[in-house]
Amino acid sequence: MRLLYFAWVRETIGVGEEDVQPPEAVRTVSDLIDWLRGQSEGHALALVDFKRLRAAVDQKFVPLDSDLGPAREVAIFPPVTGG
Repeated sequence: MRLLYFAWVRETIGVGEEDVQPPEAVRTVSDLIDWLRGQSEGHALALVDFKRLRAAVDQKFVPLDSDLGPAREVAIFPPVTGG
């Protein structure tokens, strides 16, 4: 699975993208975020607060409790405001 990180999430983790193979127990975006927190100190810092995160699975915005299914790409980013 390809992970993409944007804005301060990317800066805190230290990479803009990575390929991962989460364990089978990871079934939702929230599960993925929980698992990622254990991957590095940067992941733990960037992903600590679910309220500050949004996600897209295969380029579709989804709630964090959404199933991953056969996702090939997951993007994690802060809330976006427009103007």
